[in-house]
Amino acid sequence: MHLLLQEADESGKGLKRTLSAGALVALGIGAIIGAGLFVRTAAAAAQNAGPSVTIGFIIAAIGCALAGLCYAELSSSIPISGSAYTYTYATMGELIAWVIGWDLVLEYAVGAATVGIAWSEYLNKLLVEVLHVAPIPYEWCHSPFQTSMDGVSGIMNLPALFIVGLLSLLLIKGTSESAFVNGLIVITKVAIVVLIIVLGWHFVNPANHTPYIPPAGEYIDNAGISHHFGGIMGILGAAGTVFFAFIGFDAVSTAAQETKNPKTAMPIGILGSLAVCTVLYILFAHVLTGIAPIEFFRTKGGEASVVAAIGEYMTGYSWLANLVTVAILAGFSSVILVMLLGQSRVFYSMSRDGLLPKMFSDLHPKFKTPYKANLIILILVGLFAAFVPGDVVGDMTSIGTLFAFMLVCVAVIILRKTNPELPRQFKTPWVPVIPILGVLVCGAMIFGLGWTNWLRLGGWLAVGFFIYFVYSRKHSILNNTGRTVIPKDPPAPKL
Repeated sequence: MHLLLQEADESGKGLKRTLSAGALVALGIGAIIGAGLFVRTAAAAAQNAGPSVTIGFIIAAIGCALAGLCYAELSSSIPISGSAYTYTYATMGELIAWVIGWDLVLEYAVGAATVGIAWSEYLNKLLVEVLHVAPIPYEWCHSPFQTSMDGVSGIMNLPALFIVGLLSLLLIKGTSESAFVNGLIVITKVAIVVLIIVLGWHFVNPANHTPYIPPAGEYIDNAGISHHFGGIMGILGAAGTVFFAFIGFDAVSTAAQETKNPKTAMPIGILGSLAVCTVLYILFAHVLTGIAPIEFFRTKGGEASVVAAIGEYMTGYSWLANLVTVAILAGFSSVILVMLLGQSRVFYSMSRDGLLPKMFSDLHPKFKTPYKANLIILILVGLFAAFVPGDVVGDMTSIGTLFAFMLVCVAVIILRKTNPELPRQFKTPWVPVIPILGVLVCGAMIFGLGWTNWLRLGGWLAVGFFIYFVYSRKHSILNNTGRTVIPKDPPAPKL
């Protein structure tokens, strides 16, 4: 641990404290509002909770807040790149770190595939509603496991594969968004949410909110998958589904080393950004489920749901639907780029520890980017985007991230016991109560996602354990040298 911290000091990363509490709130809002809100809200309402999806947002926000406070302590104590992977490596050893690193593939790689599929849905809306040209045929923008209401079966999702491939190649070259462009995208995303809330409020039909919490039952979707609908289980399932909309908030916690007075600024930044986004999310979900009935989101409004609802039920606001379509496509592209970058960084860190082959940390001789890792990630993400339905990959992303959050909460308790003398710029309050509550709330959302997602997570972890015991354990730096820290950083890859 001490060597790890020494290496952090030598790297000089994150030592300049410039961020205020207000800056952290703004950072959090920009990171949180993204693809999940425009895609997963309608899915959670249709499959799990109806109008009470708003309560699911509250539960998801509570889980994020509890885990975020734990993230903040670890990121201020162990200022090394690698996020939850590094934290668990330092506190719970290599095997659990491998589990987290493998689990983060679900957050970043499968998450990028989820957004890529959503990008494909809104691209068709752009072609039809804005450009007034023929849409991409159903079979070439859907997975083989999907069938249209007309009985057409999907073959592969070419637009999703295209956008993932294009952005992966941009990352290899080292092209990045400028801060100015990224700032415009953030402002646009927030403005769209506010516009939909304000303008859509007048089109809310109270009948669509009755009953607000549907009676407990079961809903079977077009793929034949059963979902808990209504009641407590439906709300927990909705919380797990819309949890995808909060992914990215941990960007606030990782800024602990760059924050003025982190002891007070970090909780304000984490809780403040979550509070603002949660209020916007609740109002957005209330309006969306009030504009259109649940059955609409189960049928023709199931794809590009926000634009579909505006076009169908908000008479005279076709301009808003067009604006939302264009802005969402730009915003989704930004999210995919960041997720692909995050995945390459996780693989890069794991490769330096010997848990993955060296090629994952090989840098391009000209562009100085981990190009081999990016190419492999392109294949992995591309396969998910082209051949797996959006609902499946979205829930896999949520359950994988929730599981990672649970282990981060446990890591705080362990680190308090094993390294009580460790300097902490921010300390999670009420330990072990806060971490335990974080484990319970995130665990409840995993429970609500249902047995099909538990099986997917179990299968994913089984593949990860196979790779670890066949390759990683034999090649790890820890097992071959006896070191207890990750190796010193080589020159960092460029974005």
